[in-house]
Amino acid sequence: MKYTEITVCTTSLGSELVGDIFWRYTEDGVAISDVNDVIALSREKKGTWDYIEENLLAPAPVLCKGYVPAGDGARVKKIEEELRALKESAAVDVGTLEVGKREVEGDAWVETWKAHFRPFHIGEVVVCPAWIDYAPKAGETTVKIDSFMAFGTGEHETTAMCVELLQEFVEKDSAVIDVGCGSGILGITAALLGAKDVLMTDIDECAVTAAKRNAELNGVKNCRAELKNLLDDETLRGDVVLANIMAEILVGFSKDIKKNVAENGVIILSGILLSKEDFVKDAYKNAGFTEIKTLRRGEWVAVAMKR
Repeated sequence: MKYTEITVCTTSLGSELVGDIFWRYTEDGVAISDVNDVIALSREKKGTWDYIEENLLAPAPVLCKGYVPAGDGARVKKIEEELRALKESAAVDVGTLEVGKREVEGDAWVETWKAHFRPFHIGEVVVCPAWIDYAPKAGETTVKIDSFMAFGTGEHETTAMCVELLQEFVEKDSAVIDVGCGSGILGITAALLGAKDVLMTDIDECAVTAAKRNAELNGVKNCRAELKNLLDDETLRGDVVLANIMAEILVGFSKDIKKNVAENGVIILSGILLSKEDFVKDAYKNAGFTEIKTLRRGEWVAVAMKR
């Protein structure tokens, strides 16, 4: 299968925001090439190499690549529109956001991605690619994922922190709502942890399709995915509500989402840059929520708040 590879020149912080745009329009893959990752690993003495040539550690632009099926000009246009909006509104340095496009064969990309996605632990939850036969140990909860979305595999800090918080706040009688569900990893994890009912919502049809496929793969009958904006439905209430979305969108939700959180319910917010932590927390405190736990990983924050 042929793909259009879209390459965006950005910065380390900008790559996360550009990647978020890509993930809204494709489940066929996102790749980030950032020499700063290599520099950080070399300074921390992590990794398996013995020697790195100095010229490899020279400053270089960060490249973020997204893949959409060749010929899908509508998706490419939407991505380019969002990149222009990001350039105008970003609160951090996102670089030039110069865009390059080329057509590539997709089979090699998919096989390379599969080779690097291995089972990994987040607390007692093990996220496992669907094509690997993993035998869980006593006490482990295995979540199978068949998706090419990096934000949908649990490897990204924002998703991993949500999985950590779910293990603390989901109870056997919990009703859970996952807003902007992507691959469905968070809603499915909640169901496997014992939630009695899980609703996953997204405004992206590709995400809903992926979430439904992954829910079926994990055999969770009480976990459904719907193409909808949660804020449009006042009848839905969750004991635990998840939203792993950009800070600006989370703040926009803060005025209305309280009606979807049960009395004494918990809302878990992630996708928040460290620089936006107070911005998000203040908005939810003003909306009647109380902070109960905060996690920080790298440049990212996740917070659990109680209604």
